[in-house]
Amino acid sequence: MTAVTLPATLEAAIARASAALTRRQKPDGHWVFELEADATIPAEFVLLQHYLDRIDPELERKIGVYLREIQIPAGGWPLFHDGAFNLSASVKAYFALKLIGDDPEAAHMVRTRQAILAVGGAQRCNVFTRIQLALYGEIPWAGVPVMPVEIMLLPSWFPFHLDKVSYWSRTVTVPLLVLMALKPRARNPRNVHVQELFTTPPAQIRRWISGPYRSAWGHMFGAIDHVLYRLERQFPASLRKSSIDKAVAFVTERLNGEDGLGAIYPAIANSVMMFDVLGYAPDHPDAAIAWASLHKLLVVEPDRAYCQPCLSPVWDTGLAGHAIAEAEGASAPAVIAANRWLRSKQINDVVGDWARQRPNAPPGGWAFQYENPHYPDVDDTAVVAMLLHREDADEHANSIARARDWIVGMQSRDGGWGAFDADNDKQYLNHIPFADHGALLDPSTADVTARCVSFLAQIGHDAGEPVMKHAIGWLRREQLDDGSWFGRWGTNYIYGTWSVLCALNAAGLPHDDPSITRATGFLIDTQREDGGWGEDNESYDQAPRGQYHRSNPSQTAWALLGLMAAGRADHPAVARGIAYLEATQRADGEWEEQPYTAVGFPRVFYLRYHGYKLFFPLLAMARFRNLGLRNDKRVAFGF
Repeated sequence: MTAVTLPATLEAAIARASAALTRRQKPDGHWVFELEADATIPAEFVLLQHYLDRIDPELERKIGVYLREIQIPAGGWPLFHDGAFNLSASVKAYFALKLIGDDPEAAHMVRTRQAILAVGGAQRCNVFTRIQLALYGEIPWAGVPVMPVEIMLLPSWFPFHLDKVSYWSRTVTVPLLVLMALKPRARNPRNVHVQELFTTPPAQIRRWISGPYRSAWGHMFGAIDHVLYRLERQFPASLRKSSIDKAVAFVTERLNGEDGLGAIYPAIANSVMMFDVLGYAPDHPDAAIAWASLHKLLVVEPDRAYCQPCLSPVWDTGLAGHAIAEAEGASAPAVIAANRWLRSKQINDVVGDWARQRPNAPPGGWAFQYENPHYPDVDDTAVVAMLLHREDADEHANSIARARDWIVGMQSRDGGWGAFDADNDKQYLNHIPFADHGALLDPSTADVTARCVSFLAQIGHDAGEPVMKHAIGWLRREQLDDGSWFGRWGTNYIYGTWSVLCALNAAGLPHDDPSITRATGFLIDTQREDGGWGEDNESYDQAPRGQYHRSNPSQTAWALLGLMAAGRADHPAVARGIAYLEATQRADGEWEEQPYTAVGFPRVFYLRYHGYKLFFPLLAMARFRNLGLRNDKRVAFGF
């Protein structure tokens, strides 16, 4: 390896970033940063308040400020910063602002209305938006796909079963089935409507479920939907009651205290409305805790507010811990405190939904949120267990072993890992009318699989062992022609490529392995002139891979970490990337990053982790320094 020349200013930059991150650590050792999505979640929160007639005027005023701030000049709202107009987000945000009291003839409302009508009107919204409109009586229930609550009674072998869809789909859908069966109407105390957003009056639309379909499956399921629409009203009342009872039992078992059903906003909001339509008083313990759990997601500032889709403390703490461990050493007090908190969050005694597919896998994972015991996350588990191992493998041996056993048990048949379930890959289900978002499933992905390989390799599993060999073979098959890997949970090919390069390095593959050299070629080729890297969320659609009109600190850090994992710390591209991070660091040790660099559902829902702009650049700069000081070619850790 050619000697790495360390900039004289690098140590000071690392110290500033490390101090900035440590300042944000909570007294009990954990970190939690804001997690921001698009206009959809805060708009839905306003809609929910008016649905229930539980309106907080000052809170909704602040949400209105936020919604107006993120509106695009042409009118409407995007799915991410600097993104294009999105119909469904715009309909919800327009409706929310009208509920708040914005004049429909105000300039920002007129522009939005014109943009909505120009693309066909609100009747062309996605399914979940049409459900919101149906709850308010803006469209008939015929405008949404049929999802009978009797689904709760289907046997597991049936082609559609809740066990066959992802955790997020499951928790969102079950309370929604009750709403769709009972078809309640929002209280809407201000009697606000949005009929002006339709090009054709909804009552005159005769065929709502008519494509466009993505495959022949879609045509078949569309026809089934039309048949179900006529059959559903003939289902026996006794069958409906037992189905609703089973749905309520599912929700209450997973109510999850102040963290809520599934610990994600849509599921929690649906549970609140479910309890309401079933006649639960607001002070009923189940209804009250569901309502309270929504408020835990709010970010309330002096002049504005918004609602997060969920909270990310375990993920934030794991990532921040790795950054501090790289910068200050794994025995740093901040790392020890973080691991103490993380140990307390390991799920050792709840057998979650994942066990339907893997009944022999012992529990031992971590959830993404503060609490979500039915739904531990494979990605979080691997990241946290690597941090525990890095600090003190002996002290944390039991926790690491439990994590290993659960992760090994969760490997899918194809050799990869999904995020929350195994073998959750029945692709035909993404073509039912209800799944127009195309994100009903949780199949194996390169980034999560890479993290599992990294963890297992770090704790001593050899690349030739069956679990590892199967996983590495899957990763090789998933590599794309340009050398990159798709990033499911981070944007996008830069994220996926970094993740896999870390895994292949940890597994001991030689750095001249063809998969590694092709991947490093992709990263080097996509570096921007300023030395950084950036990637557009439109790369999930038609935009070029690994490209954007600006560099971003988190994506630059991923590319650098990938190149260093591939043994290229001495490449000029790495020095230029480190220089970019130094040049863009603020005096307080942090970085600015407005673009969204993470994903909920590709092409549907994107995320901005407010911590990414801090812990990833710190990790990259500290790793560059450490490799240079050791004059070593191989990164010693999986992450």
